Amino acid sequence: MPKSIHSTQPPLKFIPERYNPLVLQLFSWVLPFILRVRTRPWLPAGIVRIEAKNAEILAKLYQEFQAGKIRFLLAFRHPEVEDPLSMLYLLSRIVPQVARQQGIKLQYPVHSHFMYERGMTLWAGNWLGWLFSRAGGVPVRRGRRADRQAIQRARELFLNGKMPIAVAPEGGTNGHSGIVSPLEPGVAQLGFWCVEDVQKANREETVLIVPIGIKYSYINPPWTKIDWLLTKLERDSGLPGAEISQGGKKEDILYQRLLRLAEHLITEMEEFYRRFYHRDLPEITTDNDTEKNEILIAKLHRLMDTALQIAEEYFHVQAQGNFIDRCRRLEEAGWNYIYREDIEDIGSLSPLKRGLADWIAEEADLRMQHMRIAESFVAVTANYIQEKPKAERFAETALLMFDMLSRIKDSTLPGRPRLGWKQATITIGEPISVSERWENCQGNRQALRTGVSDLTRDLFVAIEELIKD
Repeated sequence: MPKSIHSTQPPLKFIPERYNPLVLQLFSWVLPFILRVRTRPWLPAGIVRIEAKNAEILAKLYQEFQAGKIRFLLAFRHPEVEDPLSMLYLLSRIVPQVARQQGIKLQYPVHSHFMYERGMTLWAGNWLGWLFSRAGGVPVRRGRRADRQAIQRARELFLNGKMPIAVAPEGGTNGHSGIVSPLEPGVAQLGFWCVEDVQKANREETVLIVPIGIKYSYINPPWTKIDWLLTKLERDSGLPGAEISQGGKKEDILYQRLLRLAEHLITEMEEFYRRFYHRDLPEITTDNDTEKNEILIAKLHRLMDTALQIAEEYFHVQAQGNFIDRCRRLEEAGWNYIYREDIEDIGSLSPLKRGLADWIAEEADLRMQHMRIAESFVAVTANYIQEKPKAERFAETALLMFDMLSRIKDSTLPGRPRLGWKQATITIGEPISVSERWENCQGNRQALRTGVSDLTRDLFVAIEELIKD
């Protein structure tokens, strides 16, 4: 995560895709090591095992793709930042191995182009843009109504690329292996565009979208580490010592601590917004234990709405759509204030204009922090832990709280604690034929809009099925 911004910045330029098979090969060689030590080389944490279900589906699809019979897009779940690494492992190791076992002949390397969020290079560094471009990546600005360069390049690669293309239709991580965020319609739209482009080129390939589910679990449930993390969060938030009975099941005790911590954080943030931003946030209380969860989530959503309103008022952005939509638009509005495309040469500005530009950039960065806090909790529900009180769900929820406190305490996120060794389970679903759906949509704009909506809905259902236990 970048440090707080105190000065105006040059525009975020488009990073051209420059696929280099040698760079990809070198990266693939060191991939198992990177998965283990991505952020904390000295800790026993990281991804040590990746398994795939139905990998033979992908092996056969790659064979047909290389034979010129189909074009396809990999639509993968995006719960964590490690997902691109897991996908690379799937394509570079598991799929070739399954192909050899089943006698399926493939041309190597087995890889895909992919779209990545342009902002990743801001918190990771420019080296990531260099690596992603040479691994076949196309950067996209999520909040832009139409990122024409990114869309055009993705469309070209979908039609003519020597490899398929991969996209995360959720548009960003939500920190929950068991919850799929609403999908953005861009993947479905790309599919219909590809069918149209194939027909215009007088070609006959069938266009497919392949849903892929990704889930993470701990090799050994890290209950001790979760207890340690909750203790740290309680201390950092100024929460007094717990008065929770220690005689029950550990899951029940941890759940009560999580609820208590969540209630404390929400209460503190509500008071912050009441006092310093003059917001009317009436108290909501109940003595009914059954209703406490619903009220807590209602208060959380009200708090998220308040945080987003404050940023929207500053940037003069209308509140439209769900929380994710609002976060995307605010991110783009903030970047427009910081990464100034209207300034040709920052160095040529007069001291007055430079000072004003820096002022605006710094204030925009601070206003975006309200959005970042809301962004952390877009997938939180009232019964996520109660449905399945597993270590993974406790850890995910506690880590989201860690993110929130880190953003408030420090301008630079220190990196999430690694709670233990993890494994990834990747499940490949049955391909969805976009070509078949095109027959009912062509030549009619309304029918096409309906087709995009229906395909997005069906893709959501397919991905949701793939991550069920």
